[in-house]
Amino acid sequence: MFIGREAELRFLEERYESNRGELVVLYGRRRVGKTETLRHFSEDKPHVFFSCRECTDQLQLKSFSEKVFKEDIPVKKYISAFPDWEQAFRSVLDLPYGAKKKLLIIDEFPYMCKSNTSIPSILQNLWDELLKDSNIMIVLCGSAMSFIEKELLAEKNPLYGRATGIYKMDPMGFYDAVKFFPEYSSKDKVILYSVLGGIPHYLKQFDPTLSLAENIKHNILTKGCALYSEVDFLLKQELRETTVYNSIIEAIALGATKLNEISQRSLLDDTSKTSAYLRNLKELGLVKRELSIDAGDNEKSNAGRGIYKLSDSFFRFWYAFAFTNISDLESNDVQGVYTYVVEPQLHQFASFTFEDICKEYMMELKKQNALPFRYTKMGRWFGKTTIRDNTKPTGTRIAETEIDILATSTGKKEYLVSECKFKSQPFSYSEYLDTAVKLSSYKNKADFYYALFSENGFDIRLTEKAKDDRSLYLYSLDQIVNRII
Repeated sequence: MFIGREAELRFLEERYESNRGELVVLYGRRRVGKTETLRHFSEDKPHVFFSCRECTDQLQLKSFSEKVFKEDIPVKKYISAFPDWEQAFRSVLDLPYGAKKKLLIIDEFPYMCKSNTSIPSILQNLWDELLKDSNIMIVLCGSAMSFIEKELLAEKNPLYGRATGIYKMDPMGFYDAVKFFPEYSSKDKVILYSVLGGIPHYLKQFDPTLSLAENIKHNILTKGCALYSEVDFLLKQELRETTVYNSIIEAIALGATKLNEISQRSLLDDTSKTSAYLRNLKELGLVKRELSIDAGDNEKSNAGRGIYKLSDSFFRFWYAFAFTNISDLESNDVQGVYTYVVEPQLHQFASFTFEDICKEYMMELKKQNALPFRYTKMGRWFGKTTIRDNTKPTGTRIAETEIDILATSTGKKEYLVSECKFKSQPFSYSEYLDTAVKLSSYKNKADFYYALFSENGFDIRLTEKAKDDRSLYLYSLDQIVNRII
């Protein structure tokens, strides 16, 4: 059963239904579901779907010829294979699809270019001369994101400006990902997403009829299962010096967020080297750098500012729990690792992902105009603020702090301050006061609102306050998970 990807399918269908030639580039990290999405899109249409391999150019051309010849084009009566790529691509016009659009999908296109660097130029010349004015749709798909962005689409490269559609596929959001597990509780859906994220390949490894604990034990921690070797496989596919990358990813997974901290914990003596490794991991979609929502251009350009986080949930889980206990897992002590390592920390581990889920919920609220104003920027905020401190004569002190989610309107005339609590106790009134005092120096310049998100509800005092305070919004776990507006 195919789940999700409505936006991607809608994008592809609109291109297919257009009355012009279409050259579409669809790309994204490995395992994100590009191939399956394209197969689902094309299953009810006449098409050629060619999957490139890492092989010689001659073998690639031979395989492409065989694939096209299955469509019974006239030229196959006279040749056993196309003599060159120009004639191969030109043959798209001969596909016997009548008035329907001639659809060619080339999966893992970077492999084709790797074995023949002239292919983008050949395709560009044909597009300009002939194909752009024809009833065709060519989809170029690839996982090598750096190649797609820097070599294929960048200025001065052959296909620059030719693509009629460019779509970068990201991992599924929370609401699509949990459709794989409709019977799980709201709490388990949050924890599940914190473990697997929105990668369809990972989600499909779990059995929705098993408990979350059994799935983690059987489908991640057990030697020989598909996800047990996934991290090692992906790193070796994409990177050299995997031992260095292992050290860096482990450092981030275990709590190092600043550039200096990551360098120290991974035992690299030069932050510029660490920065280069992190840049490669960002290009692969495994790491992201998070800056305060009010960061300026100078801060954005300084790699030493902001915090680094693992953007891939499964990598974060693997390095937090499995990587450091690999000897026990290799000895098949799965139950021991789960009982003594994973289970005691899993709930806290999921609290970081809960913030991302709350951001996604806020986007849904925005779409439905269910927020006090329409925000233009949303993100985490870091800085100094006044906090309560009864040990001080003033009752307050200045401290480093952060806000889980801060949303602002155009001109910063309105602020929505949000805190997310994924814990076994209700969100307390005192915690709300700690939130309300943040950014107090801005309160004479803008209207302030508060959105509080909680796994286990809110204490009585906070609930009573929300009844009369139109600036305070409370959201329960079931509201968030079930997208109740």
